[in-house]
Amino acid sequence: MGANDDTLSRRTYLKATGAASAAGLGSLSGFVGQDGGTLEVQHWWTGGDGGQAISALFEGFKQQYPNVTVNENPVAGGAGQNLHTVIKKRVLNNNPPSTWQDWPGANLTPYTEAGVLKDIESSVWDRNDMKNAYLEGPKQVAQPAGNYVTVPLNIHRLNNLFYNVEVVEQAGVDPTSFSGPSDVLSAVETVESETDAAGMAHQTQSPWSTLQLWETELLARHGQSTYQQFADGNVGAVESQVKDALRGVKQYRQYFNDDAGSIGWTEANSKIIKGEAAFIHQGDWAAGMYRSQDGFEYEQHWNQVSYPGTSGQYSLVIDSFPFPKNNPSPDATTKFLRYVGSVDGQRRFNPKKGSIPPRTDVPRDAFGPFLQSQMDDFQNAEVQPPSTAHGLAVPPETLTNLEDAMATFNSSWNVDRAYDGIVQAFQ
Repeated sequence: MGANDDTLSRRTYLKATGAASAAGLGSLSGFVGQDGGTLEVQHWWTGGDGGQAISALFEGFKQQYPNVTVNENPVAGGAGQNLHTVIKKRVLNNNPPSTWQDWPGANLTPYTEAGVLKDIESSVWDRNDMKNAYLEGPKQVAQPAGNYVTVPLNIHRLNNLFYNVEVVEQAGVDPTSFSGPSDVLSAVETVESETDAAGMAHQTQSPWSTLQLWETELLARHGQSTYQQFADGNVGAVESQVKDALRGVKQYRQYFNDDAGSIGWTEANSKIIKGEAAFIHQGDWAAGMYRSQDGFEYEQHWNQVSYPGTSGQYSLVIDSFPFPKNNPSPDATTKFLRYVGSVDGQRRFNPKKGSIPPRTDVPRDAFGPFLQSQMDDFQNAEVQPPSTAHGLAVPPETLTNLEDAMATFNSSWNVDRAYDGIVQAFQ
């Protein structure tokens, strides 16, 4: 889930493009490959919900475009980090795939600064009524430098608070009554005093879970404008709010499961299924584990609320497919990106992935009741802030630095030191 440590700096990109020019290859931004008819797509969905979903997407694409040969070239592992490394090297070597799975928004900044992504507004976004069907949040992150360079396929929501129904009922707490983070803190205290369960399931083995909990606390306590100032790097202007959210996360620490430092997020999430913890803050991918667990039913055994204090907000975690200028199959890639942005493509992919479509006109019948409720929240959201922990709000190098700051926070729980790390992340 986290960022790739092997980040691609603007300096590295520009050196590479300069070297290519010097070698007589032309700049990456100006070179246009020939369409060999073979579409090479790289992604990290190799198993589970993701594997089933991308297979359904390719199946639908092949039905519409039977003459396009698809070379599916997945790169497993590292929650996408291995793929990031492969793509970076391929782009620098002037040999990108036709397209690849990547986070949109600020995550694509190194590519846009190097001028290696194509403007696909007229060729893709002006087709399939995409501009009207996509809400502003997904459209904005598709334009990291002011022009459309990528197509969002799915949306996961980050500001969820999931809970085990039996545990919270045993503790006598009602999550639907929560209005802010202080209510969550009070509830986890009550859970631990009234039950044998941990108040909040969490993992601190890697920093991204704490980073996403902190960004959600910042939104819940201080709103979108404060969050945007942080994401823009104006951390000093919101110092008190940033520290307040860090203190909020620190308060939960004593209510985490005892093995938080030695497990991953799936093990933490399984504590909700087993009734060993009451609450967990996670993206809605957590519900995929609940859905696959026999006898663990939505509303009866598990449920969720918008993270208290973030009602009307829909924190975006998005996967997209960009269009590199030096493209080995421009015609086939254009067709594929149009399909990624189509009703049919998103109808096939998202129910299996456990995500919702960025388009608002995809039929709801293929989605279960939980995802239908997420679709309602998305369409009614007043603001759709892009996630920091999942690469949309800040560039890759900044994200790596923020993860370093949170790794230190996980080990020391020192608010001032964590704040200093957040400031330095943008420098």
